[in-house]
Amino acid sequence: MKVIDRLLDSFLNWKTKHISHQQFLMILSSFIGFLAGMVAVALKNLTYLIQRMLENEVIDPYHTAFYFIFPLIGLFLTRIIVRFFLKRELNMGIPAIMDIMIQRKGIMKRYETYGSILTAPLTVGFGGSVGLESPTVFSGAAISSRLSRIFRMNQASRTLLIGCAAAGAMSSLFKAPIAAIIFAVEVFALNLTLVSLIPLILASISAILTSYFFFGSDIILQFTFTDDFEIREVPFFILLGALASLCSILFTRLHFGILNRFGKIKSTFNRFLLGGLSLGVLIFFFPPLYGEGYDMINNLLQENYGYALETSYFNQYLGNIWVVILLLASLFVFKIIATSVTLGAGGIGGLFTPVLYLGSTMGHCFALIINNLGVLNTPLSVSNFTLVGMAGLLAGIMHAPLTAIFLIAELTSGYELFVPLMITAAISFMISSQYQPHSVYTLELARQGKVFSHDKDKMVLTQMNISEVIETNFVPLEIGMTLGQVVKEGVVKSSRNIFPVVDQGYFKGIILLDDLRPIMFNQQLYDEIKVRDIVQAAPEVIDVQKDGIQAAMKKFNTSGAWNLPVIQNDRYIGFISKSKLLTRYRQKLMEVTV
Repeated sequence: MKVIDRLLDSFLNWKTKHISHQQFLMILSSFIGFLAGMVAVALKNLTYLIQRMLENEVIDPYHTAFYFIFPLIGLFLTRIIVRFFLKRELNMGIPAIMDIMIQRKGIMKRYETYGSILTAPLTVGFGGSVGLESPTVFSGAAISSRLSRIFRMNQASRTLLIGCAAAGAMSSLFKAPIAAIIFAVEVFALNLTLVSLIPLILASISAILTSYFFFGSDIILQFTFTDDFEIREVPFFILLGALASLCSILFTRLHFGILNRFGKIKSTFNRFLLGGLSLGVLIFFFPPLYGEGYDMINNLLQENYGYALETSYFNQYLGNIWVVILLLASLFVFKIIATSVTLGAGGIGGLFTPVLYLGSTMGHCFALIINNLGVLNTPLSVSNFTLVGMAGLLAGIMHAPLTAIFLIAELTSGYELFVPLMITAAISFMISSQYQPHSVYTLELARQGKVFSHDKDKMVLTQMNISEVIETNFVPLEIGMTLGQVVKEGVVKSSRNIFPVVDQGYFKGIILLDDLRPIMFNQQLYDEIKVRDIVQAAPEVIDVQKDGIQAAMKKFNTSGAWNLPVIQNDRYIGFISKSKLLTRYRQKLMEVTV
């Protein structure tokens, strides 16, 4: 290790003399893009290997009843790795990255680089109804964080390189380099400047080249446009946007409702058993819920309902279009449940693919209903509405309308649907954000008082720790002290003009030096007046268990005070001054700005 450390020190010294920080950032971002691409390749190949082994060697020779048991096996194996190999609980999704960026300044632990690579293929390969995008982004982000620490990058550069890993992962998975860059900016609230844009571009290019090398020119959505956009369809795309916003709110509330129910089950074994059995039952009756579900999306685009809705229980009725519509609507609801149950039971995966799945069923179902109501002379393009539905739901659930627009445009290798994509995504985002201010990624963080947004002020305040600005050089006064004791033990010893009043450590109020001046020189009052006679309530009190930096700043603004007392469990622990709070804010702003 000492040899490696010496070599690293030599390299860093050479880098400082010969390469600028920005140049090295671009080199590192390209390398991180390549590594994120390799993570995507590894996760995809491992998952497909498991699925092919199960389908070809187990399911085909026997019966689809094995679908019932596979999810339980996958969740069991995931739990075994988490419990006995990693030996700690995993939270490996995009919200976890955001939390790490807030709480740990983007510093990720060693096991986080490989934890999802070991567990996500087992969860998804055995039928877990989640996607591989979040685990890929997480592992890429963990690798970039490790490299940032090795090369001693500051917090701002570390945050940017995490964004580069996210862009690289999405670019490799979807072969959509522009959407990947926008995803990193929208979801991780990066500053879109020339300094940050070039590393993001390099990471995205490096990752997509890696994907082309291993996967060739294959793309996730095998679709060729046959129907052009027509102006008469605009009202229906507006309606689709409104429907997408309602479905987005439904998804968010149902998803977190199920997760909260699982969270109340204390036993991890009971959670795993309940989740695995529930998922198995759902997949047994609705096999399209198995795994990621891209085959179902591609079959819907081709209007091949026999394969898209592969279920032996309803195949004989698929000739009736209203049965197809009912099955699609049922799949929408059951997919939300299956995804939430997978994650609630301890599975490792993400929400990106399920949202695409749900969007395709929603858009397809919408177009079928309109076409079969008999209100139009010329039917709507079902495939176009299927694609636009995916963008609408992405925009509504993830609050990432630009990512939604460019992703679908790039996945379909054209911009023929750019206008309807913009219409539907914008309407979905506008309505859903009014009723659900936080995306599915940031909602749980917001409930914990952590803000992750493009509002730089809020972001900086969120990353500040209230303990950093607490001052303790104030002299506490016991409530039973006399005025004489206050002068001798308080005024004489203190360099501050405010005194906290306590009763055996419990905060009772404050006394200002201005309140003491008229009486402290009158020695006849030294024994008559006590602290309890002159104590006053503080204009506001900051409770470290309830208030964060944002709440503290708000209390300063509403009270007009320059110093506010801080308590914990009703006990006095110090003061926060407005000047120190603003000074620390300016320092933090410099740290996080690229």
